[in-house]
Parts: sequence; C-alpha cells; structure tokens
Amino acid sequence: MRTENIDEILDRVTATDPRYRREAYHFLREALDYTQRAISKSNRGKLRHITGQELLAGIRAYALAQYGPMALTLFHEWGVRSCADFGELVFNLVDQNVLGKTETDSRADFLDGYDFEEAFLKPFRPRSRPGSRVSPRS
Repeated sequence: MRTENIDEILDRVTATDPRYRREAYHFLREALDYTQRAISKSNRGKLRHITGQELLAGIRAYALAQYGPMALTLFHEWGVRSCADFGELVFNLVDQNVLGKTETDSRADFLDGYDFEEAFLKPFRPRSRPGSRVSPRS
C-alpha cells in the first residue's frame, strides 16, 4: 500500500463504501506488511504476490499477535465480520490503485477463509482437561 496521500485515499474509499472504518484499512495495511515479511523470509528474501488465502492467514496471525482476545471485538467495531469483508477492503484499495492484483485475483478468494469466532476466540478459551467434568449447579 502506498503511503502518499493515504488519508485522502481513505476519505474517498470510506465515502464510497461506509461499511468499514478507516482503522480496518490501516490494520489491513499492517497485516499485509506482516504477511509480506513472513513470506519473504520463508522465500529467502524474494518478494512475490500474496494470494487471498495467504493474506487471510497473515491477517489472523497478525491480529492474534497484536490484539489477542480483543481482535474480534475490534473487527466488529470496524465493520469487519467475515473473511469476505477483508476481500472487500482489499478490492476497495485495488479500485483506488493502492493495491495491485493479478488476473486471477478476485473477491471470491476471500470467501473460503475461516470462521471468525473459531479463529479469534477459540485460542483464548480455557481447555478442558481430559477426564474433567463440570458439575451442574443447583
């Protein structure tokens, strides 16, 4: 994502599509950078295009690392309720020529992501120990 005039670009984007708050776009930029660094590191420093599924995995990892159990609450506050919403955010920025895409990239790449509750809440729920039972309260 280019940084020049980003505030003006986000003004246009949020005026055109008010479903998502600016913070969602800023988070997306940070998660994209995080994902690119991780892929570059495993690719011996070489940059390459990131797929929608790779970005979703990076978004999940970055959100859990940065916000922990508050990630889901923040996403909801920003208007993001599913992986498809991240696809909308990405393509809103593609439409503004902030992000690039290949001929095969589409919003559909973000549809088969993960369940938000499973991805962002389950890691923080207490695990039950094998053989332990919760006794009913009277």
